[in-house]
Amino acid sequence: MATMTDVARRAGVSVATVSHVLNETRPVLPHTRQAVLDAMEELGYTPNTLARSLVTSRTRSIGLAVSAISNPYFTEILQGVETAALEHGYGLLIADPHDDPEHERKVVQLLHERRVDGMIVAPSADPRELLAYLGRHKVPTVLLDRVVGTPADGATGFDQVCADSAEPMAQLVTHLAGLGHRRIGLVAGLPGLSTTSERLTGYRDGLVAAGLAYDDGLVVHGNSESPGAEQATATLLSLTEPPTALVTANNAMTMGALRSLRDHGLSVPDDIALCCFDDFAWADLFSPRLTAIAQPSRDIGAQAVSVLLDRLASPDRPARTVRLPCDFVHRTSCGCPEQSLMSVKGTAS
Repeated sequence: MATMTDVARRAGVSVATVSHVLNETRPVLPHTRQAVLDAMEELGYTPNTLARSLVTSRTRSIGLAVSAISNPYFTEILQGVETAALEHGYGLLIADPHDDPEHERKVVQLLHERRVDGMIVAPSADPRELLAYLGRHKVPTVLLDRVVGTPADGATGFDQVCADSAEPMAQLVTHLAGLGHRRIGLVAGLPGLSTTSERLTGYRDGLVAAGLAYDDGLVVHGNSESPGAEQATATLLSLTEPPTALVTANNAMTMGALRSLRDHGLSVPDDIALCCFDDFAWADLFSPRLTAIAQPSRDIGAQAVSVLLDRLASPDRPARTVRLPCDFVHRTSCGCPEQSLMSVKGTAS
């Protein structure tokens, strides 16, 4: 196995220069840097990551804590994080907190003990222990998808990256109201999540914009999971006056709602219209094709890496919250005929 001494000899430089190129501890002239990199390539030299971390106090690794296994939406975010991290020379250590506050704190502690340089975390509905741990240990962290307040209101000192939620949800509701629906049901997410509260706000805003009254009986929480949404949809369908249109607040709950509608012998959109928050790869393959809000999942992941690297470069910079716009993807499950379809770009909040 080639050593740093072998690389230095092949490149015609000192071992210290090779170390500076590898660890970025001192500027090196471009032609010298290239000679070292060429020598590494020719010799098949593999840097000792552990030794490098002892020199730089950095492991070139990022801890990612998201419910990627239980939530398909986070799988695309993970791909965005991974791509961006690798582009900047960082590896990933991944843990699934299962949206459970106690497990969340444990897995984040394990990632921290692996000496990751920083973390990207999608917080649970009760992230108090998580935030206390991260704050106490001064771990550079970006909160992903679910915000816990904004720097402007003093609720958090953490950077945050998420998509807009309220305005796109309002757009779904006003679209259905424009098609003549007056009883629009909402299968809402897990209480306590910012995405749940923001989408509920958007639902209310959409009703107001359409001149419709809010009816608490038309909102049932599916807890952000397919089984919960199946039960929530059944509850809505059992009403004396069931909804004529339904909005689901994430992709997992869309699956549960569709299963419940099928079990009740209802056809979409002939018997009930359906719109969903979160687009996904096979939404265009259903019959009818699903009208949806598409979140920029991979861009969210990439942006989270960018914000984290900015934090690592400037630890004292003010915390910021970055919101990315969504797309309204117009298909046929809302009841619109095929020939009227179009895709409308959402706007950032």
